[in-house]
Amino acid sequence: MNEVKAIIADDEAPLRESLRARLSEVWPELIICGEGKNGKEALALVEQHRPHIAFLDIKMPGMTGMEVAERVSDKCRVVFVTAYDEYAVDAFEKEAVDYLLKPVTKERLAKTVRRLKEGLETGATVSAEILHRLMVRLSREEGSGRLQYVRVQHGDGVRLVPVDEVIYFKAEDKYTTVITREGESLIRKSIKELAEELDSEKFWQIHRGTIVNVRSIARVSRSLTGKGVVKLKDRHETLPVSNRYMPLFKQM
Repeated sequence: MNEVKAIIADDEAPLRESLRARLSEVWPELIICGEGKNGKEALALVEQHRPHIAFLDIKMPGMTGMEVAERVSDKCRVVFVTAYDEYAVDAFEKEAVDYLLKPVTKERLAKTVRRLKEGLETGATVSAEILHRLMVRLSREEGSGRLQYVRVQHGDGVRLVPVDEVIYFKAEDKYTTVITREGESLIRKSIKELAEELDSEKFWQIHRGTIVNVRSIARVSRSLTGKGVVKLKDRHETLPVSNRYMPLFKQM
């Protein structure tokens, strides 16, 4: 096959640009004939350009990548680009479905490209039955409704940070600071939103502007003025605890 065409669909422009750049490195001959920011645009691009491959983000507004795949899997190879955690992507492996876990690394993409080239030669595609089974399994994974990653600015792009790597979140004006062992980053998600989306057994809100990873807590004590104070395992600073949240530490 002399000319191979592909489309990219993701609602995050930096992630589309990053994937395009990575593809140009590992598969320079590949022609990216279109990019879309949602499922409907992806579907239109497939109909317009008839690409050999469609790189589809699973979670897109309007129509998900899975829904698009059900309609185009007989027309082109589909590669899912996903931020699902390691347990969920096991479903992809079991169904022998091509996928890329965000953030996409050059090494993982090179492996996918090799599989794609082999698949294009054999004409192999994913059946609608397999896609349906995958949708069912992933919907079960989503049932917990818990946040698994936060998207932070990283250089000129976006990096996905697993929440398990976060030591604590702290409100800063219109932003929230994400503190990990590697450093600090800003996100636009508020403390209130995080409190609703994080697993409350793993992350405790200890102040109106602070949420801490329970595994990062070394101990809690009271200051000379009687205020609660959290000592962290991997940081020198301490975190204040509001009186309303002190009862949380009775279970420790």
